[in-house]
Amino acid sequence: MSTQTAAGAEKTVPFEEAMSRYEPVIGLEVHVELGTRTKMFCGCATGFGADPNTQTCPVCLGLPGALPVVNATAVESAIRIGLALNCEIADWCRFARKNYFYPDMPKNFQTSQYDEPIAFEGYLDVEVPPREGLDEEPFVFRVEIERAHMEEDTGKSTHVGGATGRIHGASHSLVDYNRAGIPLIEIVTKPLTGAGERAPEVAKAYVGALRDLLRALDVSDVKMEQGSLRCDANVSLMPTGSERFGTRTETKNVNSLRSVERAVRYEMTRHAAVLDAGATILQETRHWHEDTGITTSGRPKSDADDYRYFPEPDLVPVAPSREDVERLRATLPENPAQRRRRLQEEWGYTDLEMRDVVNAGAAEVIEETVAAGASAAAARKWWMGELARRAKTAGEGGASVELLDLGVSPAHVAELDGLVTSGRLNDSMARQTLEGVLAGEGTPTEVADARGLELVQDDGALQAAVDEVIAANPDVVEKIRGGKVQAVGALIGQVMKTMRGQADAGKARQLILDTLGVEG
Repeated sequence: MSTQTAAGAEKTVPFEEAMSRYEPVIGLEVHVELGTRTKMFCGCATGFGADPNTQTCPVCLGLPGALPVVNATAVESAIRIGLALNCEIADWCRFARKNYFYPDMPKNFQTSQYDEPIAFEGYLDVEVPPREGLDEEPFVFRVEIERAHMEEDTGKSTHVGGATGRIHGASHSLVDYNRAGIPLIEIVTKPLTGAGERAPEVAKAYVGALRDLLRALDVSDVKMEQGSLRCDANVSLMPTGSERFGTRTETKNVNSLRSVERAVRYEMTRHAAVLDAGATILQETRHWHEDTGITTSGRPKSDADDYRYFPEPDLVPVAPSREDVERLRATLPENPAQRRRRLQEEWGYTDLEMRDVVNAGAAEVIEETVAAGASAAAARKWWMGELARRAKTAGEGGASVELLDLGVSPAHVAELDGLVTSGRLNDSMARQTLEGVLAGEGTPTEVADARGLELVQDDGALQAAVDEVIAANPDVVEKIRGGKVQAVGALIGQVMKTMRGQADAGKARQLILDTLGVEG
């Protein structure tokens, strides 16, 4: 049975029904913008968000007579990425020109690598988490890497005057060449089979694991929302039992982990509907629509012959020595998955707690906070509670931001935890102090000093407040003495109110019980 998933969408079939008749084959191409200070073949800056066309020069604008020079740091980053993906590193490779009409690449070809990539034949073992609500174990899926090659990014086109932001229906287009020439590494998997109905989750888990690895390598900020990591998802179906791959489609520039999973799942159900109807799949690129959860047709997909590749005549080959490769191998960080397991054991987090920390992108800030002196429990409490809640809406127009973009550092959180564990602040005061830090009033200690936040240490004053509250609430006292010890909470609240929040709630509770002669 076919269904319409959204207005204007093509027919699909229910996912479970599609999986009863077809086996999916997926392939993922991930483009990573490297975090180098300058572009791939020139000295222009690469900072994100600069005014349009202010980070350009004759080389990245493709002006006649301008000659490129390879960015050595980008080459080293490419080698480190290849090594981290268990790839072979080429003894000798070179760049090629990839030709077709690029409105956002002024020289009208892309300098890339074709049949001689710098890294090839690797793999990444990916842990796929259990599905929500199902009692199942995570499993490891080996994603085989075909190649990781160097190239340059294109500029950014903005289509003006239409309703969709795409070229169709637009009155004119604007081009920003700041991004043209930024170093890119394209990581291409081999066709992935055997995942079955878990294929969409495998795709999401792979891109997530790759993002973690690239962040650990410190070669890119991997901000998918800014386009520094983008995924093209290839999907095809073959009848169950067949070994012949079907025709694939390529959904371009998917820019979130959630969207990777959704786009693959949608294409699987769309392909099944086409094949069920006896029609054929058109090999084409597709556009992903986050708002409706569908893909729409882009352009017929070109094959390699259509790009008229030929060796780049203006660049010498790249030939890293074995000594250089081994030097770079020595700089590789601990594998992120192994690191997470180590940290979880050190911190004593449950599987669910650690999964939430990883999903929130908080593992690094919690690690730094613990290193600065906070307990693992306190670090998780602050980063995953108050600060994570604020990060969801702290951006422009209520958009989410990264935790560290809030203006609170791991050292701040560790200092705040110290003020609580030393007995100076209670939890309520700590939250007020955090408000001040977020508002730019200074460090936690400076905020607490300026606001006069400190627990009253005078036991006599606390005892007087306890006596006053006990005298004013004989009915509650009777309940407590009658065995309903939980009723003491009402008296604690009144003591805290009397002390203007500057009392230790635990000490107040014990004083109340001691005064009433009741066991806690």
